[in-house]
Amino acid sequence: MRENDHPLLELLAPAGDMERLQMAVSYGADAVYLAGSAFGMRAFAGNFTGDELYQAVQYCHQRGVACHVTINTMPRNNEIAGLPAWLETLEDAGVDAVIVADLGAFTLAGKYAPHVKRHISTQASISNYETARAWHDLGASRVILARELSLDEVAELRAKTPRELEIEAFAHGAMCVSYSGRCLLSNYMTGRDSNRGACAQPCRYQYHLVEEKRPGEYFPVFEDEKGTYIMNSRDMCMIDHVQELYDVGLNSLKIEGRAKSAYYAAIVTGAYRHVIDDVKAGRPVDLDWRNEVDKVSHRHYSTGFWFGQPGQYYDDARYLRDWQVCAIVQSCDEQGLAVLSLRNKFRAGDTVEIVGPNAKPVSFRAPVMEEEDGTPLEEPRHPQMLFRMQLPKPVPPLSILRRAVELSPGKGK
Repeated sequence: MRENDHPLLELLAPAGDMERLQMAVSYGADAVYLAGSAFGMRAFAGNFTGDELYQAVQYCHQRGVACHVTINTMPRNNEIAGLPAWLETLEDAGVDAVIVADLGAFTLAGKYAPHVKRHISTQASISNYETARAWHDLGASRVILARELSLDEVAELRAKTPRELEIEAFAHGAMCVSYSGRCLLSNYMTGRDSNRGACAQPCRYQYHLVEEKRPGEYFPVFEDEKGTYIMNSRDMCMIDHVQELYDVGLNSLKIEGRAKSAYYAAIVTGAYRHVIDDVKAGRPVDLDWRNEVDKVSHRHYSTGFWFGQPGQYYDDARYLRDWQVCAIVQSCDEQGLAVLSLRNKFRAGDTVEIVGPNAKPVSFRAPVMEEEDGTPLEEPRHPQMLFRMQLPKPVPPLSILRRAVELSPGKGK
């Protein structure tokens, strides 16, 4: 691809609630995606009420960030009747784009939110250029590709679709055992509808067999000697391949994770922000930023389907958790004296690390701190309490104080 053919390559980050939105924006997102209290595929994320939506859009637009709203469930008859009013709210709030999977929802969006762009969700399983063209002909400005496509397939799809049609694809986050997330396992086993945002993730469970004539006897389900998690999936991580994603002509790289923590939203967004900027500038990737994706809670990483079939992963479904958030910086002066808000206990003398928007991680030994009235403080104890602490350098607000701690169950056994 010629240099002048490269798209801008938007970084699209998840925003499960206002705190996570603020973190994603502060750490470098070009756009965020969020949901209201209905019609979104993450029913158990914090999500946004109507009033909160207005605040979210205003917060984003004041900082030059786009705001996309998901309506990517498959609504039933008794749900679809409420959609026009919600779409009118999105229109009035100034939302930039709506993410839809259902054709009826797509049509209603064109009618009730005519100034909001329509993006087609990965739930629509777009896996060929003819389908992408068809959605564009109907009025879609962007398609979000099925996760099952390879890099070569994406390249062909990009080459055979109109240039004005934007192409978005997932680059990081959890993967689903089903095709493009279209699964009924959760419905059958728990009554929670995965296609309406309430998946219980039964694919992550450990299973045994019961033989008909021997009730009460449980037999392990072995694919081989390595384990029994026969439907488990690793998390996708493409941070080492941003150059290939840039060169293939994608318009947007998407980070999965609206149900994940504010820490995850901040750190993963910041990591991809800096790697994308390095790639665009033709610089070697700064490994200090690239390595940040290993410091969030995650399952074992893979490159998904980008370079072919990822193969079955037989190990357990546990998350790797090696870092814990201690506090969030509220303010910091030019000498590095900061006011922080406590998240998890730590004490003077602990080895900690500070990282922030455009502030590389720095490790240091925590000094004695101060309460707000100046009283010396060895160990902040109350969640959300404010305290003062001397940092090794000035950092922006929303920087994160963390420490290495073994939180992964069973790791190393």
